[in-house]
Amino acid sequence: MTEWKARRFWKQATIRDTGAGYEILLEDKPVRTPGKLPLLLPTEALARAIAEEWDAQEDVIDPHSMPLTRAANSAIEKVAPQFDAVADMLCAYGGTDLLCYRATEPEDLIAQQAQGWDGLIDWSATHLGAPLRITQGVIPIAQDPEALRRLRLRIGQLDPFALTALHDLVTLPGSLVLGLAVQEGRLTAEEAFTLSRLDEEFQAQRWGRDEEADAAASNRRQAMRLAEQFWHLSRQS
Repeated sequence: MTEWKARRFWKQATIRDTGAGYEILLEDKPVRTPGKLPLLLPTEALARAIAEEWDAQEDVIDPHSMPLTRAANSAIEKVAPQFDAVADMLCAYGGTDLLCYRATEPEDLIAQQAQGWDGLIDWSATHLGAPLRITQGVIPIAQDPEALRRLRLRIGQLDPFALTALHDLVTLPGSLVLGLAVQEGRLTAEEAFTLSRLDEEFQAQRWGRDEEADAAASNRRQAMRLAEQFWHLSRQS
């Protein structure tokens, strides 16, 4: 049996300010999420970018070519209904943050991590009010509960669209500090991704590259760039 696929029926996607948010119209029909909820967007900039994704569709609609639409759907259907659970999960990354676990050898890698990560640990203490403890090796260390509480409060101030962006900015590099640094403008997504891969790049330079690992890393890099784009668009007027 041939699988049914949605096909383009509209000439041009437009946007409309409803007062409660911006919606995408296809021949005057508002776009809804896969779960049939209203696709209401917080900013005109995000609405226009998503409308462009719909206008870029040809005969058959390909959801995989619409990352901003997918992210907006997730914000509405998945993140908003379980906001606290998602925020708690992301805060847990602060308790095991990548930047807190340093190599024990060789000295070159230890120096690279110190150079790339120490400033961000200091930034977390001064800007976020969350001093984090550093250790060498992989044995878990307990972080100050007050520091984690302050990180959780900061995450809790976000809206579902911002939290959706933060999800990928944290889970892909394995660092809450890196994710917040991108949202706060301290780093770009590209810079955060590079800093998260100091160990992998060090090993690749020493032992040679792996095509499969490099392809997976490239996909994660692109996903972080898209999360950064989604964050900025959801903040713009």
